[in-house]
Amino acid sequence: MCETILCGPVFGEFFGTFFLIFLGEATNANVLLKKSKGENSGWIVISTGWGLAVLFGIITSLSVGGVAHLNPAVTVALAICNGDYYTILPYTTAQTVGAFCAATLVWITFLPHWAETSDQGLKLGVFATGPAIRNITANATCELLATAALVIAGFAIGSKGVAVNGLPAGFSPYLWGMLIWSIGLGLGGPTGYAINPARDFGPRLAHSVLPIAGKGCSDWGYALVPIIGPLAGGVIGAIICKMTGIV
Repeated sequence: MCETILCGPVFGEFFGTFFLIFLGEATNANVLLKKSKGENSGWIVISTGWGLAVLFGIITSLSVGGVAHLNPAVTVALAICNGDYYTILPYTTAQTVGAFCAATLVWITFLPHWAETSDQGLKLGVFATGPAIRNITANATCELLATAALVIAGFAIGSKGVAVNGLPAGFSPYLWGMLIWSIGLGLGGPTGYAINPARDFGPRLAHSVLPIAGKGCSDWGYALVPIIGPLAGGVIGAIICKMTGIV
């Protein structure tokens, strides 16, 4: 039972998503920005950082009474599976606000490094995803497939086929973190694997409004890809989970 107003499912979605994005985008900044000690440490570091960010985002959300969706695509998928459509608006709003606030804190954390980094694409890459080869259809398909894989494998973690009586308490977040790590290593190259509309939109909005030194444009022409692709992937993943008995 909550003993403070800063608890419960909606706050948990904000708080967990905040930590997910803060740790994940700080990893991006550490690798991409000039004169950071982690500069040029590469994709394996980024994928690992995001996997760990999801782990601690989930743990943080659960610790304050949240449900640890942290992703509108997961929220929509669970609504399809469980019929809890009333959760979509409050949860996705909290997730997006949490992502925006986290991105703002990343900007503050790396404040001297923005002016040292001349490449505007790298600065945007700290905040938002972008394609390695710009082909909107292919990019959206990649996001769809990666998010469907996230939903199917993620929901399988808690399925009765894996553990009839449920997994040991506190164990599931580690598997979700490993899943994100695996998706990043395997499917992340074409688009940077948003697989989460809030993860891209909230920070992209922050990039747009913050006074980041020499930031350039926020590439809103691409912004629908990491929104529509993951949402469609979440729907398809949920349907497959229902058809196969995963949920």
